[in-house]
Amino acid sequence: MRDDIRAIFPEIEQISQTELREKVIDVWVDSLTSGGWTVEELKAIPFTLLAGDIDIRFLEHVRTCCRMCIALYDVLKDAYGDRVPLHRDHLIAGALLADVGKPIEYVKGADGTPAKGTRGDMLRHPFSGVGMCWKHGLPDEVMHIVATHSKEGDHVQRTLESIIFHHVDFVDFDIACALGHKSSRKAGA
Repeated sequence: MRDDIRAIFPEIEQISQTELREKVIDVWVDSLTSGGWTVEELKAIPFTLLAGDIDIRFLEHVRTCCRMCIALYDVLKDAYGDRVPLHRDHLIAGALLADVGKPIEYVKGADGTPAKGTRGDMLRHPFSGVGMCWKHGLPDEVMHIVATHSKEGDHVQRTLESIIFHHVDFVDFDIACALGHKSSRKAGA
């Protein structure tokens, strides 16, 4: 399954630290295994259950947000240099792991389609995602991005990397909601 994770998230290879890159893969493998999902099933999951009927897949969302984070990192580094101290590996890892709790939050319905499960009602994906990251020894800076990327982070001081991911995530989420004609800010990505 590790090779499958590398294949569906090629941005993992942009993490320069080998140990961090391998831990990101470990967390995804564990999340899919714990949630009872296969990589093929993951490919079919819609980006969000909150935006209505849209033709955007979950994996597309994860990769798009990660790629937007990389692009923003590059623009900010080009414009401000070291005056804006960003950690590229932490940003990429956090972007790839922010929604890693969704395979635990979701369950397969009787027809195989994803639905929010009881566990998801009790612990939204930022919480289960941090738990998975903690289990695999991810740095606090990466867990912070996972923990604070959604509405759960609205009352804490986000790191620069978390600010970037939070906004990128909501850009993608707001677009999905506009396509599905749902109100986005009430739902919370």
